[in-house]
Amino acid sequence: MYDFLLGGVHNFEADREAARQLLRAFPDAADIARSNRLFLARAVYTLAEAGIQQFLDLGSGIPTQGNVHEIAQAIDPAIRVLYVDIDPVAVVASNHILTGNPTCRAIEADLTRPQLILDALTSGDLATVIDVNQPTALLYCSVLQLVPHEAIESVVAPIRDRLVPGSALVISHPGTAVTDEYDESSVSSVAEVYRTKAAAEIVMRSDAQLATLFGEFELVEPGLVSVNKWRPELGEPDPYAAATMPSPMRGGVAILPA
Repeated sequence: MYDFLLGGVHNFEADREAARQLLRAFPDAADIARSNRLFLARAVYTLAEAGIQQFLDLGSGIPTQGNVHEIAQAIDPAIRVLYVDIDPVAVVASNHILTGNPTCRAIEADLTRPQLILDALTSGDLATVIDVNQPTALLYCSVLQLVPHEAIESVVAPIRDRLVPGSALVISHPGTAVTDEYDESSVSSVAEVYRTKAAAEIVMRSDAQLATLFGEFELVEPGLVSVNKWRPELGEPDPYAAATMPSPMRGGVAILPA
């Protein structure tokens, strides 16, 4: 669905139909997806420019338009990227895209079982892609809204708290203000599409709730903001640049100090 909304070609008819249903219920969905992707691009660019050499993208889907490895490796071809997704079809498609790129891989794993991901990173050949003893950028872009409130800390904390100083944490997430910016029927329609087509419940979170997910990581300027307002000068124009209201997606980038 996300790939289709971004104008990509790595999707199936079931994805396209679900995305069309989403657009009928919520016409801004494509702009929200595009704005979120541009935030990811600017965050990755910023961190790669700062010297981070490895990126761990959890719940990555298929590395579609404006993907992590292309942005990061345009700055330094030696940067390593590991994409993690629960969908085996997405993982196969991802590794097909990554053919010939020796420093990037995709694996099948569930981001809600972080200890299994950590175990995989500290044994076998995955350690040659991501060395958790070196600064790492951990990316959760538009995925944590699928995790219930009661489970969110146990999902994020194990990998976040294993990272070494100099590491980064990137989060984008729908904020609770979405219910103020859009009418209740539109929000309910979006939730129903995800419930029926993706078997997923969407959880909105406040800035205070999102801030706790960064743990001891310190937010860099401009802090936790609507994603279209996070360093917009670093990339191409955002769909919300001239809009009367900002993107309902909130985003932030934080660094773990020494």
